Amino acid sequence: MPASRIVEAAAVPASRLPVPIDLRARRRVLAGLACAGLLSACGGQRPLSLHGINLTGRDFARDFQLLDPQGRVRRLADFRGRPVLLFFGFTQCPDVCPTALTRAVQIRKLLGAPGQALQVIFVTLDPERDIPQVLDTYVRAFDPSFLGLYGDAERTARTAKDFRVVYAKVPTGASYTIDHSALSYVFDAQGALRIALRHEQSAQHCVDDIRQIL
Repeated sequence: MPASRIVEAAAVPASRLPVPIDLRARRRVLAGLACAGLLSACGGQRPLSLHGINLTGRDFARDFQLLDPQGRVRRLADFRGRPVLLFFGFTQCPDVCPTALTRAVQIRKLLGAPGQALQVIFVTLDPERDIPQVLDTYVRAFDPSFLGLYGDAERTARTAKDFRVVYAKVPTGASYTIDHSALSYVFDAQGALRIALRHEQSAQHCVDDIRQIL
C-alpha cells in the first residue's frame, strides 16, 4: 500500500473504514449472540430491592419432608405454582410466633387477589407439645388456609438445620420455652428460596418485597 494511502487510512476514524465482508458477517454473529444474552438476562430473575434479605441463589432451605395434621407427608414441591411463606415456631410462643402469623394474615390481605395464592406454612419446633390437633387448631385460628407441619424431634432438628434455623429449649420452672430465630422465608412459585423477611418488618414492607417475586 502506498504511503499516502496508509496516512489517509490512519486519519479516518475506525468506524468509517471499509469493513470487509467476512468481518461484517462476524459482527452480525456477535450482535446476535449479544442479543441472545440480553434476552436471556431479561428472561431471568429480576434484581430485587428489598427491606428484607435477598436469598436468591442461596444453597440452603431447598426442601423439607414433614407431616401435616392429617398425617400426610408434605414437601416443598407440593406447593409448586404458588409462592410460599414459611415460618418456624411453636404454639406456646408468647409473642414472636403470634406476631409473625398475624403479620402473615395482613400480608395476604394487602397483596389483594395474588395474596390468595400465597401459602403460609408454620413448622413447629416443639413437636413434643404441638401434637397435630393442637398445631392445626393454632394455625387455622389465624387463617383457615394456613398449614401447620411437624416431624419427630430428629426430623425437626434436621429440617431446622437445613433451613439454618437456630432454636433451643429454655427451662422455665416445671416447663420450658423455646428460643428460636425469627425470619420468615419466602419461596417463589417455582419453589426457589428468594427472600427472608425480618421479624421487625412491617406488613407493608413485606408486601413490597413479596410483590417483586410474584
